[in-house]
Amino acid sequence: MIGRIRGMLIEKSPGKALVECSGLGYEIDIPYTTFFHLPETGQEVTLHTHFAVREDAQSLYGFASRLDRNLFRLLIKVNGVGPKLAVGILSGLDAQQFIRCVEARDSNSLVKLPGVGKKTAERLLIEMADRIGQLEGQFVPSQPDVPTGAGAAMASQAGPDPREEAEAALIALGYKPQEAAKAISKVAGPDMNSETLIRLALKNMIPAG
Repeated sequence: MIGRIRGMLIEKSPGKALVECSGLGYEIDIPYTTFFHLPETGQEVTLHTHFAVREDAQSLYGFASRLDRNLFRLLIKVNGVGPKLAVGILSGLDAQQFIRCVEARDSNSLVKLPGVGKKTAERLLIEMADRIGQLEGQFVPSQPDVPTGAGAAMASQAGPDPREEAEAALIALGYKPQEAAKAISKVAGPDMNSETLIRLALKNMIPAG
């Protein structure tokens, strides 16, 4: 089991990170809540990981905090929730927000997540109500801020059009193209990079409870 990786961040994109550790490059699937906390490429990063092995694939999932990683492990034990949906849930809500949803029986916030219908939301509330107690008292390490200033400007200039990249990221998460375009248009401002657009769009689509 690979539970933690510390190394140099070689590449990053919404949903993906490439981390070099001891000469090996690890491709890691990450939720957007983790993507927003990644440092600039070329800097050291630490991710708490979960290694999943299936007959047809081996996948490594990474998270900015141990709490997010442990919540992911609880989510994939819920009937009908696989790793892809669990990553989608943690892309829209971080662990603290999800726990608040469960405690408040807030199914409305959950059904706004792509891939989560009413039945899945109710199942999550019921099954996770008895499990989130396992997360109490866990240490949540401090996380770096979203890159701003010169670092953010460099990130914006390095890739394709930020709005197109942000829309593509939301579509990959499971939102419909029309929903993604509308969400980005609502929050788009001058000189915004794709990270900021995605973060603001998700916040607008799934208000914090």
